[in-house]
Amino acid sequence: MGKIVYIMGKSSTGKDTIFKALLKDKEYKFLTIVSYTTRPIREGEKEGHEYHFTDEAGFKRLLDAGKVVEDRCYETCHGPWRYFTVADDSIDLSKNNYITIGTLESYKKVRDYFGREKVVPVLIELDDGIRLTRALNREKKQDNPKYEEMCRRFLADSQDFSDELIKKAKIKKRFKNEDLNLCLNEIKRYLKIEMA
Repeated sequence: MGKIVYIMGKSSTGKDTIFKALLKDKEYKFLTIVSYTTRPIREGEKEGHEYHFTDEAGFKRLLDAGKVVEDRCYETCHGPWRYFTVADDSIDLSKNNYITIGTLESYKKVRDYFGREKVVPVLIELDDGIRLTRALNREKKQDNPKYEEMCRRFLADSQDFSDELIKKAKIKKRFKNEDLNLCLNEIKRYLKIEMA
């Protein structure tokens, strides 16, 4: 029986880097659950790789079909951006292990949908100063940097990943990403127990 490893954390904590490293790990042969979003595609992203990119009408069609497991809508400086998980034929927990990235709120909904025993939380943390520097450097590389949105997201993370909400989600283990290799090794030791 398969499980879903659910990576989450504030923006710029290194979730994508950790996700990619774990995806390469041959032990679990992870498949990905690619979330959907209505936000514009960023420089370097590919359809179906980081996200499935759609619009509000596409979200509504999937919602009406009963396929949306969870969704989040953020009122950004550029209008509403939606992120959501779709239960489609690509998810088969009877055969495969999966890995995905999301928020604390989306983790709870996916956990409730598939079952607590099927979803393994991996919460990544990092000093706010380092996160802000990383976010700024990433945004500078965009053709059309959205600094105002970067700041909004950075501030929203403090509420979205508050200690109180983490406790309510019953997440007991957190991983500090101050040294990538140490963090990855700690996560792998944790997964050996949780995926057994």
